[in-house]
Amino acid sequence: MATTSLDPAPPSRAAGKAVTGAALVAALGGLLFGYDTGVISAALLYIAPEFQLSELWQQVVVASLLVGAIVGVGLGGIIADALGRRRTLSITSVVFTAGAVISALAPDLATLLGSRLLLGFAIGTASLSVPAYIAEIAPPEKRGSLVSINQIMISSGILLSYMSGYVLAEAGAWRWMLGLAGLPSLLMFAGLFRLPESPRWLVSRGRSQEAREVLRRIVGPDRVESELRALSSAVTAEDGVTYRDVLKPAMRPAIYLGIGVAAVNQLVGVNAITYYAPTLLTKAGFGTSAAILSSVGIGVANVVFTLVGLLLVDRIGRRPLLLVGLGGVVASLVGIGLLYAVTDLGGGWGVALVALLITYEAMFSASIGLAMWLINSEIFPTALRGKAGSFGMFTHWGLNLIISLTVLSAFEAFTPSGLFWLYALFGLIGFFYLKKYLPETRNRTLEEVEATLRARARG
Repeated sequence: MATTSLDPAPPSRAAGKAVTGAALVAALGGLLFGYDTGVISAALLYIAPEFQLSELWQQVVVASLLVGAIVGVGLGGIIADALGRRRTLSITSVVFTAGAVISALAPDLATLLGSRLLLGFAIGTASLSVPAYIAEIAPPEKRGSLVSINQIMISSGILLSYMSGYVLAEAGAWRWMLGLAGLPSLLMFAGLFRLPESPRWLVSRGRSQEAREVLRRIVGPDRVESELRALSSAVTAEDGVTYRDVLKPAMRPAIYLGIGVAAVNQLVGVNAITYYAPTLLTKAGFGTSAAILSSVGIGVANVVFTLVGLLLVDRIGRRPLLLVGLGGVVASLVGIGLLYAVTDLGGGWGVALVALLITYEAMFSASIGLAMWLINSEIFPTALRGKAGSFGMFTHWGLNLIISLTVLSAFEAFTPSGLFWLYALFGLIGFFYLKKYLPETRNRTLEEVEATLRARARG
């Protein structure tokens, strides 16, 4: 929804509760995103011997999710525009459920790969439709806090996947690890029946009276007409926007920055940790349960420091938070590489390795992990944001796929130290790139941000 006035009247308490409840139900898609992304890290330790997987095929099992996600990102926006946000979320919850059940019952590798393609499609679709739905039902004064629920739920989903892996590790119950994702997806499906459709989508389809009814529920009767006029203006402004408009020279600095932030987000190797932490730790001499328990600590750091980042980002600004955090990421990667290079990771050195992995995750989650999504939402004009932001989105998922397909092979080819130092080098390059080109966007208009980007591009 678009901002309608400088001082909009606050929605009623009932309307506020309705919007918050709707955001929480939709954000279960974020929880499933996180759970299905992270659960393979523990499950892979048991899937590999049961299906007799080489390192190459272990990487294919992990990467199959990302292939589906790229397809979901490519088609998710089209589906949401054609069917509506709520119906798209309902379909996504069904796909999440089907993927969880099929993966839990998979009798062979082909079935497992097919189920992970399904789950990836749901993740890619959810990565677009969940934040879009929440943003479009939220009143302007609550939009930031409500949209941030999705990021918190993604981190919480990853943590829950690590915890389920630890609880079920002794039994080696990888099928239960994968199948448990069916529970929140069923809850999401049931909850969606009571949610309203996005008023913005209704207006875009000429269904203004239905949009009025939804707005009455979520902002209260006093603001219905003003919000409806703002939505109509915003939808009209976006009509007819094409990729030719997005690729005009004036937009290129912002496009490059959006791609750059997404590239740095992935090239520091975060998903090497998310997908493979227990595998890497067992290679370092940890027992299976100890390796999975260590990943729980990494998951806790992810959740806690995502919250820390959300608390700090509007206080100290995007730029200092991102640069300081990215510096911490690079330092942690250098330290991890040194531990592999100069120790055998026995005794206390193993504890030091886990501590550095947790530090890495904390620094990442509070900075570049959060800023990737935030920066891409703030550097583009509103009418062009959807199409312009897709470049960063595809960069994110494409590099995610490449990394997931190469971690174990690179671990052997470059040595552990070489791999983590390579990620550190990418992070260092990203630090200087962002230091030069990333403007501060806090408390600035889109026009001010655009002018800054153009000036830096000319300089």
